[in-house]
Order: sequence, then C-alpha cells, then structure tokens
Amino acid sequence: MHDITGGDWWRGAAIYELYVQSFADANGDGIGDLAGVQKRLPYLAELGIDAIWFTPWYPSPLADAGYDVADYRAIAPRFGTLADADALITQAHAHNIKIIIDIVPNHCSDQHIWFQAALRAEPGSKERLRFWFQPGRGPNGDEPPNNWQSRFGGSAWTRVQDGEWYLHMFAPGQPDFNWSDPEVRIEFEDILRFWFDRGVDGIRIDTAAMLTKDPELPDLDDAAAQPHPYVDRDDVHEIYRAWRAIADEYGDRGARVLIGEIWLADAARMARYTRPDELHTVFNFPYLVTPWEAAKLRAVIDDTLAQQAPATWVLSNHDVDRHVSRYGRADTSFDLDRRDHSQPVDTELGTRRARAAALLTMALPGAVYVYQGEELGLWEVEDIPDDRRQDPIWQRTHGADPGRDGSRVPLPWSGVEPPFGFSPAGATAQPWLPQPKEWRDLTVEAETGDPASMLDLYRAALHIRRGWSATPSLTGPSLSWLPAADGVLAFDRPGIVRCLVNLSATAVPLPEYGSIMLASNPLADGWLPPDTAVWLTFS
Repeated sequence: MHDITGGDWWRGAAIYELYVQSFADANGDGIGDLAGVQKRLPYLAELGIDAIWFTPWYPSPLADAGYDVADYRAIAPRFGTLADADALITQAHAHNIKIIIDIVPNHCSDQHIWFQAALRAEPGSKERLRFWFQPGRGPNGDEPPNNWQSRFGGSAWTRVQDGEWYLHMFAPGQPDFNWSDPEVRIEFEDILRFWFDRGVDGIRIDTAAMLTKDPELPDLDDAAAQPHPYVDRDDVHEIYRAWRAIADEYGDRGARVLIGEIWLADAARMARYTRPDELHTVFNFPYLVTPWEAAKLRAVIDDTLAQQAPATWVLSNHDVDRHVSRYGRADTSFDLDRRDHSQPVDTELGTRRARAAALLTMALPGAVYVYQGEELGLWEVEDIPDDRRQDPIWQRTHGADPGRDGSRVPLPWSGVEPPFGFSPAGATAQPWLPQPKEWRDLTVEAETGDPASMLDLYRAALHIRRGWSATPSLTGPSLSWLPAADGVLAFDRPGIVRCLVNLSATAVPLPEYGSIMLASNPLADGWLPPDTAVWLTFS
C-alpha cells in the first residue's frame, strides 16, 4: 500500500478538494453529506489521491456556503454528526488518505454564540471587543465608520439596533473577528487542538492574509497602499507562528500541515508566510489564473519554483470557473474576481486543453490539488436558473456577477438522467443545484474503463505520479527546461520524466525518447499535436 506517513507527506501529495454538499448525497435530501463521502472513499483511493481537503463542514446558516461558521467544533446537521466525522477520518486513514479541513478565522457567522452575545452587550463591552464594533460617522452616526468595501459588493459595515456598526469584509452574515483581542487568539488555538486531537492531518486557512486590521480603521482610497489596512499586515505572522508551534506538537502520524489561502502580488512578502516557523505551504493562485499561453505558463512556473518551497499547483477550485470552460474561451485569461460568461465556450477545445494542462500540472515538482469533478472533465454550468442560484455574490451584485454556483454543481456518478447517482435511488428531493442533462456522458460510471476518458487519464497520471513520490526531485525544485519551438513547453524532471506540452496551433516533432508513459491525446507518427501533452521516458 502507498504510504505517506512521513513528516513531509504534504510536499508531493495529490490533494483532492471535496465540496461536501456537492460530492455525494447518502440520505436523499439533495445535499451531499459525510455518509456519502464515506461510501465513496474507495473511489478516491482508486483515483490515486493522498489527501482530501474538505470545505467547511460546520453548522452554518449558509450566508456564504458554509464559510459563515456558527460552531467550529461541530458538524452541520445537513452533513451528519461529529461521530460521522470521526468515522470518516478513521476510514480515510484506513485507505491511507489524509484529512485536511477548512478553518475560517477571519470571520464567523452572525449566528455564532459570540456574535449573538455581542449584539446583546453594551458598546465597549468585552463581547463586542471580539469583533469590530464602531460608532458611525456623520451628525447622527448614520454613515459607516470608513469607506471599506465588502469583497462581495457594497459596504463592509452593517449597523445594529443601538446605532453601532460592525465590520464584515464579506457578507453581512460574516462579522470579522478582532484578532487584537487575546480571547480570539486563545479560542482558535483551542479549535486547532480540538481537530488535531480527532485525527485531522491538516488545516487549510481561509483568507489567511486578512485576519489583522489597522486599529485606526483608516479609509482606503488606494488598493495598492502599503501598509494595507487589512491585507498582509506584519502582525498576522505572530498568529501563524503560534499555530505552527501547535501543529508541531503532533507527530504521531507525521506532520500536521498548515496551508494558507493567500495571494499577494509581492512574491517576497508572500514567501514570508512559509518561513520555517510559520505555514507549511500556500496556494499557487498565479498559476491558477495564467492563460493558456506557453510563455506565460513558463514564467509563472519559474517564479513559483523560485519563491515557493515547496510548490503547489492547482487548475480549479470552488471559487473560480472550471478550467474546461476557461480554456474553451477565445480569451483564456481571467482573475479570481472575474467570471465572464459572455464569451462562448468551445467545450471540445477546452477539454482537450484541460487534458494537456492536467499532465503539465502533475509533472511539476511539488504538491498538486484536484478539484472534485475536474477528473471527469466537468465544465462550468452557466445556465443555472436565477431562482436556483445560491451564491451571495450573485445576490449582492444583483446578477452583474454570475457568482460561483456554476463550479459547485453536484457530481454525476451514474445513470443517464439527473441526479446521476448523486442521491440514492427513489430520492424525492432534487439536488441543491441543477445538473446539466449532458453530463450523462461524464458520469463516473460512463467514464470508468474508457481509455479515452478524462477519468482514465487522471487515474493513470496520479498513479504514475505516485510512483515518483519516493524520489526527492518530485518535491524539490529540480526541473530543467529544454529547447523548444514557440508555443511549446519542454522540460526534464531528472530521473523521472520528460514532459512536452504543445500550446501552439501546429504539430511539433517529438525529441528522442525511450517510451511513452502517457499522452493527453493520441500522438501522430512521432509528432505532438496542438493542445496535447506527453510524458516520455529518457532515451
């Protein structure tokens, strides 16, 4: 059996992002749950992943799909119970799969016991000091304390009944914690220990660079201002040094890993988060948003390997359009806040490029993330009826931004009609988001055993890649670029693989090689077709 119990397991791991409510529904209510995940663990083990990252599984009123946490030490009833989580952790470990969970430390739900106590308390009370309660500006305090804007649109401040305002950098139902309050720091350190004690192997930290705020709460007129009043402040590093000390206390099954959701334009400041006494690793958003262009991909790969140790690689997640759709548009560039559904999508082209991108990504040194459904070749669902949309971005922008629901549609497992095995036979509740009928060709059942399927490609690539995991150069920065034609990426991983990716419009000849390990699409008599990648052994 594959073994990743070493302390550095996370350096080269294949990590599967699992969006619980869209993965598998065991009880027929149209919402994925932990029992559904447990039932599908053999599928994940066969796929070849090393760890599962769970998006928030806590009780929540769902102002933001569970990222508004009401209780950090419990499981949402719609997902199951704490006992179900314990059983899932145990069963995953039996399959030699690590468990990573989301911790959301910037904000909680407005239903959290602390915030409810703050609403009942007086201005200036210790209950309110855990959050950012402030008097308003203007003659009667009718204006927000400053001009900060919510990441979801509109003001970042909401007024309460006694006239004070509270800060929420996201939805109004997500009040920001005040991390200058010692009780907040103690509380989250205890939360970390609670989950580590239950066997969790890692923590993914949501909005990790935003926890601390300038206590003066100045207006923000220049987003590039330094120091920024609420992003990447120097004092945030004190928090992660304390968290790292806690993670390092647990050594019985290898390291407990801390993973930061951080994206900063300044690579040097980004690197500070992965100093030896802070986080183990951070997400690689620059790679995720790079367009399908050889020169730009090479540049971001070089920058990543120079700045990140170890590197991480990701093509999609629950916050961005699926890359099959992105790569199928005439303009493949985008950023994390842009979901341009006005462009038509060539799904066949996008799928071809997505297959090539998968082999490029999995050949790079470091850890790789797989977002659920990308192994099936799912595309972004852009035609969700307005009355079925759930994302607060859609609601707060009055439909100007389509939101993130299209990447969160429940997975298709089997059959030829929705819900495609997502819910058990006979379930009367429809899935919480509608599935396209065209996904009948992209179910796990339909793709299993089909050598031309995306699923077969991912299984093959992940299992080959797993065979490299004992080789230090898998996780180190060892990559040598080879001479290549314009629009072509070619590199060696010494002793492991030679990878070529043709992003140009014409076929290119293959170099000398020993044998073909894997190709994203059929090759043509010694030529590499456009939008195709290949793994070769050395001659």
